[in-house]
Amino acid sequence: MSALPAAAAPYAFTASPCGGLGMALNGTAVTLRASGALWIEAARMLVVADLHLEKGSAYAARGQMLPPYDTRETLRRLQAEVAAAMLRTVVLLGDTFHDRRSEDRLAHDDAAALRELAGVTRLVWVVGNHDADGPQGLPGETLDEIAVESLVLRHEPAPGPQAGEVAGHLHPCARVAAAGASVRRRCFVTDGARLVVPAFGAYAGGLSIRDEAFAGLFARAPLCAALGAGRVRAVGWRSVRPD
Repeated sequence: MSALPAAAAPYAFTASPCGGLGMALNGTAVTLRASGALWIEAARMLVVADLHLEKGSAYAARGQMLPPYDTRETLRRLQAEVAAAMLRTVVLLGDTFHDRRSEDRLAHDDAAALRELAGVTRLVWVVGNHDADGPQGLPGETLDEIAVESLVLRHEPAPGPQAGEVAGHLHPCARVAAAGASVRRRCFVTDGARLVVPAFGAYAGGLSIRDEAFAGLFARAPLCAALGAGRVRAVGWRSVRPD
């Protein structure tokens, strides 16, 4: 991706009062929030990807004893995002569950939180590679993808440049160099036409946007929006270092 051409026309972020960054994505106004959620203003829609609920319990079943609080923390953060906006729709953009038995391992209170969410808003489950069957006992709509305004929301990015696509799956992260030091952060990455959103789950991890998995996705040099404490920071491509 280092040889991508520069942008043919200006594209940039604007500061949002919430600490996020606003932009026109394929002509649709969106906000990249500090939580890693995407807000689509015209549709009053909140989009989060790759929650990987019950990843901790999946690892524990294989003898890797992680603290079993990832689902509770991820849902707490999601509830905070829902409470912060007058929304109509929440889209879970695939890999909401870590595996096909995750739903069975949900604690009662965590399952109740998802049912409550479906009771106050339209809840859309876009299927991913970890949860291809969608939820079995929880409410909401199950879709392969969803179109809104000039955008198409799906779990896995399609090959080649795709104007208007919003996807997850790749868990983008960026190592940013500044003042002789570097930090690694989850991030959004976009060229103004398509967007890959960060993983929202507490245990989801991340992949460098310099990795070959991102090669060929963008028609021009992308911008990175790195997540910080209550704020999203715009980062130019040349400031992003390989892992």
